[in-house]
Amino acid sequence: MNIQWYPGHMTKTRRMMTENISLVDIVIELLDARIPYSSKNPDIDKLAQNKFRIIILNKVDLADDKKTELWKEYFNKKGYKVVLVNSVSGKGLKDITEFSKELMKDKIERLKQRGRIFVPTRAMIAGIPNVGKSTLINKFVGKAMAKTGDKPGITRGKQWVKIKKDFELLDTPGILWPKFDDKAVGLKLAFTGAVNDDIIDSYTLSINLIDYLRKLYPMSINERYNIDIDEENSSEHILKKIGEARGFKIKGGEIDLDRSANILIDEFRDCRLGKITLEVPDEFENL
Repeated sequence: MNIQWYPGHMTKTRRMMTENISLVDIVIELLDARIPYSSKNPDIDKLAQNKFRIIILNKVDLADDKKTELWKEYFNKKGYKVVLVNSVSGKGLKDITEFSKELMKDKIERLKQRGRIFVPTRAMIAGIPNVGKSTLINKFVGKAMAKTGDKPGITRGKQWVKIKKDFELLDTPGILWPKFDDKAVGLKLAFTGAVNDDIIDSYTLSINLIDYLRKLYPMSINERYNIDIDEENSSEHILKKIGEARGFKIKGGEIDLDRSANILIDEFRDCRLGKITLEVPDEFENL
């Protein structure tokens, strides 16, 4: 199974970002703290060459705290400013503006010496679909400036958002890249809702998610659904046990596996299985 999703509007978005990159000094990239490597768009690195960079690990409230710290250290070593953010509560937002001022300090001072009295900081904010850009911007501004939703692809056009008198963000639609060379990347993006749910059936996705959870957080399913499972149980058997625990039955008394799959995926995304991170830096040190 190889998941790919690159609808036409993303091609337009990439072109728009290329045309507007000269208007900003900083590129702020949002990553999903549960999948920092898989949610990092390689096209943004190419686009943002010669620009100051800030990485936001968003949704830290859903991610494993210890692994989040490992990822922060990993990106710091690569030269990025890193901010841990919960865009729902607003945690970390102040650090974004502080880091932006720090990065721009020398340039602003040089421009002032040349007679530019007012020098606003302008940054492009980018990331994959459904990573929380619109929620973050709305929290920053204190009102609904950007549409939000549980499905990817809500934002379709660019907009300038004034955060403060001297700090402006260019909001851009969520963008992926044309081909995921690693099938695991596509799966993790699907687990977290970054790709359209219609491109993969929920049963198949849930079986793959169970495979990951059994390896990384073996007790998460047992504790959430109050079921006993062991290493010999197949992922298909575990999904059936989840359905039994929830009483999801269809005509004839059979377990409704589709409903069981949907509830598992939804509860993973809502952090009801616990704070989970699906990858660690050690897996990618040599890439």
